[in-house]
Amino acid sequence: MKKATTICAIATPAGIGGIAVIRISGPDAGSVVDQIFSKSTAELTSHMACFGLIKDQEVLIDEVIVTFFKGPNSFTGEDVLEISCHGSIFIQNKIIQLLLQNGATMAGPGEFTQRAFLNGKLDLSQAEAVADLIQSQSTGAHELAMKQLRGGFSKEIDLLREELINFASLIELELDFSEEDVEFADRTQLLNLTDKIGTYLNRLIDSFEMGNAIKQGVAVAIVGVPNVGKSTLLNALLNENRAIVSSIAGTTRDTIEDQVNINGIVFRFIDTAGIRSTSDQIETMGITKTFEKIEEAQIVLHLIDANDQDLETTKRFVAQFATDPKTVNKKLILVINKTDLYDKDLAELDGAFSNYKAKTQISAKNGYNLDQLRALLLDY
Repeated sequence: MKKATTICAIATPAGIGGIAVIRISGPDAGSVVDQIFSKSTAELTSHMACFGLIKDQEVLIDEVIVTFFKGPNSFTGEDVLEISCHGSIFIQNKIIQLLLQNGATMAGPGEFTQRAFLNGKLDLSQAEAVADLIQSQSTGAHELAMKQLRGGFSKEIDLLREELINFASLIELELDFSEEDVEFADRTQLLNLTDKIGTYLNRLIDSFEMGNAIKQGVAVAIVGVPNVGKSTLLNALLNENRAIVSSIAGTTRDTIEDQVNINGIVFRFIDTAGIRSTSDQIETMGITKTFEKIEEAQIVLHLIDANDQDLETTKRFVAQFATDPKTVNKKLILVINKTDLYDKDLAELDGAFSNYKAKTQISAKNGYNLDQLRALLLDY
């Protein structure tokens, strides 16, 4: 499918910059640009750039470079021209105005990518990856988007589809000759194929949450009873005083969120209200939000005070966490805080929590062992 209109839009971010790029795509892209450009685009071969002037009749607007991409060897599959001009907002708007006056129309949101899809340059998975690539904020998100844009996901689906079609044709052939008792499809091979597809689909389903977390940031809820150092830990991980820290229990009434990039992965840390029984209505609302954030998070950091030897509360929390359908698939990391105030051997403290797989001892106030905590997060 191909559209008859020629569209244009500014391809670079809004605002003032050194350079701005204006993209034109469609069957009349060359003739539209020729009416305002000092040189003929007909003289350009595909992927060739040309320096010239943009004029409004006799009024000089800017010195620009025009790059030509001949369809179908372009992003949209149509003839595409890109005008690289100076990044003045006035210049950008003036060139767009001239293009519209000479036959182009403004592109709708995502219309260049839409045309690439309609003209067979991208499939739906790759089209979606374009937006993910533009919005990627970490190494993990970038690699994920690039793999999808390069067709890695589509190729795997196509191979499975081809195998299914082949087997479907063999089964149909057997049905056509059912009275002659002829077997065309290998039953064992068919069962192996269905098992393979089932395994692959389950892997895709399981990987959705991980892929979404990489794109949006891995949500990490910091929870625990009041005054165990949740806000201090958030500030230490962010390396800034983001949350109010006080010795008064129950300081945090609402959730506080911020992001940090750890080795190319974005983690979205959520400081929550301390979990306890309280008659304070506002604090109760904050505790309710704490449990909501636990359900949303991929990782839960359960902070406890190293000097608090009441393990029963911790054990009850972990037991509930491990059995609740809303949290059973989440990763729980036990974080033993305030080790700087612990007056006994840390090995003894570690032994008290030997039953917990993912755990670490830290001092959020002094920054002790935060690297080990970051390593546990990356293991997710």
